[in-house]
Amino acid sequence: MRFTPYLGIVVGLMLGVLFGTFLGGTSVVVPDASSTFSLLTPLPEPTTSTTSTSSGQASSPQATETVVPPAPSTPAPAPIVSLPPPKSVSLDVSASVLRAALVNIICQAPAGSKLRSMSGSGVIVDPKGVILTNAHIAQYFLLKDRGVSCSIRSGSPAVDRYDAKLAYISPLWLRKNPEVLTKTAPSGNGEYDFAFLAISQSATSEPLPAVFPFVPLATVPPFPGAPVVIASYGAQFLAPGQIASGLSPTIVFGSVKDVLTFKSNTIDVLALGGSAAAQEGSSGGGLVDPSGDLVGTITTSTITGTTDTRSLNAITASYIRAEYASETGEALDLLLAKPVADAISDFASQIPALEAIITAHLP
Repeated sequence: MRFTPYLGIVVGLMLGVLFGTFLGGTSVVVPDASSTFSLLTPLPEPTTSTTSTSSGQASSPQATETVVPPAPSTPAPAPIVSLPPPKSVSLDVSASVLRAALVNIICQAPAGSKLRSMSGSGVIVDPKGVILTNAHIAQYFLLKDRGVSCSIRSGSPAVDRYDAKLAYISPLWLRKNPEVLTKTAPSGNGEYDFAFLAISQSATSEPLPAVFPFVPLATVPPFPGAPVVIASYGAQFLAPGQIASGLSPTIVFGSVKDVLTFKSNTIDVLALGGSAAAQEGSSGGGLVDPSGDLVGTITTSTITGTTDTRSLNAITASYIRAEYASETGEALDLLLAKPVADAISDFASQIPALEAIITAHLP
């Protein structure tokens, strides 16, 4: 497996002013992932029915997944939904729950700024309104002093619903990737690439719900061949106006093609092969299993060629749990158990130092 591009959608958007969007990328140029390097290694798992490929991923001859072909240059603002393979009723229910918990994260840079605006995905993982997304998306919440404003959208089409603040972003990711916002073709392998946002207030006249739709984080990772539902706000094939007012969820029924590790014996990354979810705008999207647990969050993908030939990757919920505990010295469930206001205030003291890591590299 190689370093692959953050799923960057970088086109102009008209949301009052013109701004670009991307799923972790920072350029209008879509990079070719073949120029990146390998870091992850396949896990020495028990024999399975998958067949390894030269890229470190695997394909299953038994797979019957049908994916949506790339959308035309001016698609209708409707959800992109693949035809599912044979599946249990519980997978249908999981898809419905995931779709309800899915959000679109929009961060707008001020006009005339050298910063690029961004659109990505996230999933609510706690009924109090805690969102799991990528660090390369959540870093924008550190740039309020630079005039960057972010909002949480949901629905089909996505519309502004909530405001949110950082509850946690991996400091290790920021220290290892301080220049992502200045690169024209950023790429990575997903290591440390996670963050949590807490919904702080409504962006409409409606009050916040007492309970948010959510998907609980899994504690055990899936193995190759496991069926999953993948959901995101992919936007690569939409025109600027459609991203602003016609962005809808992409839902795919698929399976885990291979598992990989950052270390030696843990399942840290899920290789998902190609599908309609392998497009810019999908970073931070989620994967659920038939039991309804969120087993992973999308981090990177190749982004050229037809979507069915691409390589989509996600870090596992079990990796996020373990890494959060390693970085903070406490279990992730303790963060999720806090009232939202406490989670925000407890993390607020760390923001100036974390902001300085990335602003030191900005023009």
